[in-house]
Amino acid sequence: MITFMKAIESLNELEKILSLNETLWLLLYKAGSSQSDCANVNLTEAVNKTERNIVLYTADVNKVTNIHPAYEVTSVPALLHFENGKLRNIIKGCHSAEHYFSILNQLRANLTSGNKNTVLKRVIVYTTPTCTWCNTIKRHFIEHGIKYHEIDVSSDQKAAEEMVQRSGRQGVPQTDINGEIIVGFDKTRINKLLGIN
Repeated sequence: MITFMKAIESLNELEKILSLNETLWLLLYKAGSSQSDCANVNLTEAVNKTERNIVLYTADVNKVTNIHPAYEVTSVPALLHFENGKLRNIIKGCHSAEHYFSILNQLRANLTSGNKNTVLKRVIVYTTPTCTWCNTIKRHFIEHGIKYHEIDVSSDQKAAEEMVQRSGRQGVPQTDINGEIIVGFDKTRINKLLGIN
């Protein structure tokens, strides 16, 4: 069974739902925003294509004002992925239906693979919406089942300043893997740090 586009009305309701579901997706969006409309349409298409069981809820930040601050989400649309009640990943912006499909299916496949020996690494990707290499690196992570947190530095000035302070560079993508910064899509180095063969 696929639960889709059920609206959540409050943080309290979300917390109750999280306690009942091992895996849950939440789309935070702003009604009337072109980016949010894009995310809604493409995510709907992606979910309609999948055969996996997906629990997906939505919350309009115009009406529900206490969820996004609780999870430090500063821009929408943002797709939040929860496992066992804990936030595991945030996918910001509007993506193609194919990209959402890959995200939903790859992460779900990893949850059911049962590989207990995998050491999870903290991966943060600094991006902008117009950066083609940013999409390439995110696709690379999805294809290899790497969970990552995305930060759009075009809409988060503080994060942009922190990124430049850490790397000395302004260009994106930049990836933080357990504290080590990689500027650009250095596939060899990224694969080595993440154990991708």
